[in-house]
Amino acid sequence: MRTIKCSEIPIPALHGLLLGAVAPRPIAFVSTIDKDGNSNLSPFSFFNVFSANPPIAIFSPARRVRDNSIKHTLENIKEVPEVVIQVVNYNMVHQSSLSSTEYPKGVDEFVKSGFTPIASESVKPFRVKESPVQMECKVKEVIALGDKAGAGNLVICEILLLHIDETILDDKGKIDPQKIDLVARMGADWYCRASGASVFEVEKPLSTLGIGVDQIPQHIRLSKILTGNNLGQLGNVEKLPSQDEINIFKNAPEFKNLNGTEAIHKFAQHLLDKNKIQEAWMALLAEGLVA
Repeated sequence: MRTIKCSEIPIPALHGLLLGAVAPRPIAFVSTIDKDGNSNLSPFSFFNVFSANPPIAIFSPARRVRDNSIKHTLENIKEVPEVVIQVVNYNMVHQSSLSSTEYPKGVDEFVKSGFTPIASESVKPFRVKESPVQMECKVKEVIALGDKAGAGNLVICEILLLHIDETILDDKGKIDPQKIDLVARMGADWYCRASGASVFEVEKPLSTLGIGVDQIPQHIRLSKILTGNNLGQLGNVEKLPSQDEINIFKNAPEFKNLNGTEAIHKFAQHLLDKNKIQEAWMALLAEGLVA
């Protein structure tokens, strides 16, 4: 493994490594306005939500690495401390990227990128009609992290209004990841699309107390077939199947036809891939009971 001392490599190289490693990153598509009423629109991938009460989002327009200048977004915020943060989905990713072109100050990126401005209800900057989620925010604070090239500026925003396209909601009123079809930034020119087969569920151990990987029997824990992810799934159960359940399972045709540890562990892994955790446990625990 290569070890790099951050203070000993050029900032552009360090910047590239950080962007490649800390990814994918959500995109804040930020609209601002200056004191003369000129609109600006630009994407930022140093971005996330940090609080729900109060609702706080933070993005960071970093100082340009090549010449240490600051971006028009930050200049505008200092004049009018209000922003609208939009999300970026697949249908608008190329247009949002185009808006990151460094046009001269005063050029309207809404016009250049072809997006539709719509009036906000509580702040001066316009919203992007094409974005499925739009957050009207007031800027509470800007924290400069340095004054050299590449230094970030944390723009701390309180979300006042949240506009959500109803077509991206499921029947429970929650945002459906397949319908919103978000994209995220990787390193260099790479993006990723958070939908289709790329989206999967991992059950959070919020209301349960998983037994932990350390409680998995050693012959299972040291399996040459099961992965670390598989062990994490097995360790996230509160209790193991009962002996009666195991006895019933070992007589099932699909299990009785298995021959040897490797076959049983591959079968259990297949069950885990389908999120059938209890069945996988029964297969693994029934291994020693096979006549």
